[in-house]
Amino acid sequence: MLSLLKRLLFKIKHKPLRWLIISSCSIVFLMVGFVMAIFVYAYSLGPPALTNEQNTVYYSDSGDVIGEERGPESRYWVDLNDMDSQLIEATLITEDRRFYEHSGFDLKRIIGAAIQDIRSMSMVQGASTITQQYARNLYLSHEKTWKRKLKEALYTIRLEMFYEKDELLEGYLNTIYYGHGAYGVEAASRYFFNTSADNLSIAEATLLAGIPKGPTYYSPFHHYQNAKDRQVQILNSLHKENLISKKEFYLASHEKMNLTEPENRSKKVIAPYFQDVVLQELQQLLNEDIEEIRSGGYQVYTTLNTENQQQLETSTNKTLDINTEMQVAGLAMDPKNGAIISLIGGRDHEKSQYNRAFQAKRMPGSSFKPFLYYAALENGYTATTSLMSKPTNFELADGTVYQPSNYNGYYADKPITLAQAIALSDNVYAVKTNLFIQPEKLVDTARDFGITSKLRPVASLALGTESVSVQEMVAGYSMIANGGQSVTPHTIKKVTDSEGNVMYERPEKKSEPTLDPRNTFILTHLMTGMFDESLNGYMQVTGATIADQLSQNYAGKSGTTKTDSWMIGYSPSIVTGIWTGYDKNKPIEKINEQQYSKQIWASFMEKAHEDKPLQSFKVPEGIVGAYVDPISGDLATPYCKEQRLMYFVEGTEPNSYCSVHRPDDSEGEKEPQPEDRKKNIWDWLPFIGD
Repeated sequence: MLSLLKRLLFKIKHKPLRWLIISSCSIVFLMVGFVMAIFVYAYSLGPPALTNEQNTVYYSDSGDVIGEERGPESRYWVDLNDMDSQLIEATLITEDRRFYEHSGFDLKRIIGAAIQDIRSMSMVQGASTITQQYARNLYLSHEKTWKRKLKEALYTIRLEMFYEKDELLEGYLNTIYYGHGAYGVEAASRYFFNTSADNLSIAEATLLAGIPKGPTYYSPFHHYQNAKDRQVQILNSLHKENLISKKEFYLASHEKMNLTEPENRSKKVIAPYFQDVVLQELQQLLNEDIEEIRSGGYQVYTTLNTENQQQLETSTNKTLDINTEMQVAGLAMDPKNGAIISLIGGRDHEKSQYNRAFQAKRMPGSSFKPFLYYAALENGYTATTSLMSKPTNFELADGTVYQPSNYNGYYADKPITLAQAIALSDNVYAVKTNLFIQPEKLVDTARDFGITSKLRPVASLALGTESVSVQEMVAGYSMIANGGQSVTPHTIKKVTDSEGNVMYERPEKKSEPTLDPRNTFILTHLMTGMFDESLNGYMQVTGATIADQLSQNYAGKSGTTKTDSWMIGYSPSIVTGIWTGYDKNKPIEKINEQQYSKQIWASFMEKAHEDKPLQSFKVPEGIVGAYVDPISGDLATPYCKEQRLMYFVEGTEPNSYCSVHRPDDSEGEKEPQPEDRKKNIWDWLPFIGD
């Protein structure tokens, strides 16, 4: 045969023509050989599995499964005979009209799509068959690369080679994604219509058939009109193919869709708000669409501590009145690395997916003051710096007068120390300090703590009048707790693909502190004062209502506005922030509701530290401690009724003993006389009025 061909070729006297024919024949032989090799290779691999194992699974920090993007409530495999015939017809006419005619690749459709793409100079027309889509969903990622396309082609050949068309169609309809975590026609039928896949009306079947093209865009829950427009297109196609009558077309297109109520839809059981954050973080890490991630088969190892999560939810549910409309947000974090260990973004994820811990911005009130007092420590303050606590009018740079007030109008009417000002949350002391260091400095300091929300450099910023998120505040407090190291709040430790290949692993972060470890330690100890009743003065310390519930060493700060209640505090191992309030900024008027955030915080922190040894904050180098009289701010003597250990940067500690309390002081406390009071930095600041 070859010799005959050779003789025929050499009879052609035109040499270029002869070589053109030889080259063409060689290319044809090579192509045929290549195609045959592919088919032989595909055959040698055997039949691929028809079940979809590409669930994206979430694991807790201990390795337990906490959720998957297509959980057990959203996976049902049903036979093709148990599916509504009209749904099958609608799917075929929508996705692949010649499914039963081609062998996995629709050449006519491919050529048509190519022509459309050339005309538009972009890839606007798709040509994937049902078999190709099935191969992609089962075994591949959704990346748009030639390598992925070649793999898809190979899987398509194998599927068509070893399985009947009905088997492929059945597998496709049981694995295609319909949005909202529902995979397959049975899961989608139950989710959208609360019925099985063999009991759908024409209207329901055609509505479902249109969703996979864009599960988000055509979701009847999110974009009802888009879903209806797509449904009418499919009904029109069925009518043109004489698969439904004109009457059926009219009735189905005008049928009112009875979609399921929210309470009847599938729900996430473990930490649903946390899982929402994981999905968003995963999207940023992998740079993929959410819908692609859902079907990507990823194994996601998260930071969630399921025991702590349960404790946070239990503490919240036990504290909040079941009849109140008050909302809650809570976030617990490991201060060493920013790992989020538990999270609630509201009272009921089914009713509202709005994550109040991340998305809401609320006024933090006095819980913002630690950032102010860190700046003060950086600018010469110590734990015993004294300022007058009494009603004060401040004349601001623009000529306006600002008069802050203390809670319930209580004032010491005498100088108080920084230690007492934090413990009692004295507002006059805070505003004086803010104006001394300059509000612009407070804004810069807040930025150093990771606060990214918009902050105006105004006098009232000291009292937390700008809006921030719970996540920002907890991250900021983590820097105080860990000695000044910056942290990045995160929920993901590692991500692998379905074969165990590591796609992402959070690196161990070791860096120099961005804040002064000495001042963060001093601030931490000052913040333990809210639970120390030796600092009681013109009123009780702000943590007095929960102090008797606490068994560990905690530092913290509460904050209250007319519409918001905050409690943020920490041990050396956990930082927790709780916010309570109303979504529409309704005032908090009931006394018990103002205490909810503290009660939830105390209950959770105690449960989280149950059966754990007593933890202490590590004292950095360059720090000295001294027992101080909290009234005078001088070194305590045996005659001082109250003494508190306070810490100072070495060289800034008090060097004089208290002269307020003396042996002959039968009243127990003597008011310091003006000549006894040491001058302080406020003596050089201008203000008007008393």
